[in-house]
Amino acid sequence: MKILVVNPNTSVSMTESIARSARRAASPGTEILAVQPFFGPEAIDCNLESYLSAVAVMDRILAVREPYDAVVLAGFGEHGREGVQEITDVPVLDIAESSAHVAQMIGRSYSVVTTLARSVGPIEDRLRLAGLADRCASVRSCGLSTAEVDADPLAAVAAILAEAERAVREDRAEVICLGCGGMAGLEEAITGRLGVPVVDGVAAGVRLAEAVAGMGLRTSKVCTYAAPPDRPIPGWPLSRRVPTSSTGRTAPG
Repeated sequence: MKILVVNPNTSVSMTESIARSARRAASPGTEILAVQPFFGPEAIDCNLESYLSAVAVMDRILAVREPYDAVVLAGFGEHGREGVQEITDVPVLDIAESSAHVAQMIGRSYSVVTTLARSVGPIEDRLRLAGLADRCASVRSCGLSTAEVDADPLAAVAAILAEAERAVREDRAEVICLGCGGMAGLEEAITGRLGVPVVDGVAAGVRLAEAVAGMGLRTSKVCTYAAPPDRPIPGWPLSRRVPTSSTGRTAPG
């Protein structure tokens, strides 16, 4: 099995961190293909950057030449997932929904610790849209930007831990979800000091992708995620278009 893991920003170091986390979580025999967009923001901390990233993510996936069995979008929020589900028929998972699903399997309530305060609202909206908000005790900000988390993991652990402790003590959270792809790999350090389960969305996404693809399931094309209308869009894709097979997987060659 091959899983395409997409970092929605253009930070090489974050892509490498996400790839390491994905490979640690993957089952023996599962290959991880980690990529990042050709263009777009180096970190995603606002709506403008998120919408630009969504376009860049779809553009990048269209350019993947080798076949894959599932896609994991390693951004904690909306970075083009619904569009990706239209351009491929393999399972497409994002780390926000994946981590919330896993958290609800191992605790009554969960909290998300994310980056800046301005990211709290969009995450709350995303969880509500996905039907995952009822058991979310809180979404908290650690006060660091995505770039700061990427640049200084030790400072990120301390900041995340402080908010996670408040979530457990004040919000009655029983599980903590790491609310940023750049936090991948920090869960062990935080779990050891906090004493409650901490879910890394990248690991959750990879494992769930293995399960769904392993069951032979694919994205439904009957209505909502049917292929886009077959009409040209001037200038799209921004990168050179690679021919795709009829299944929606990228064709070799």
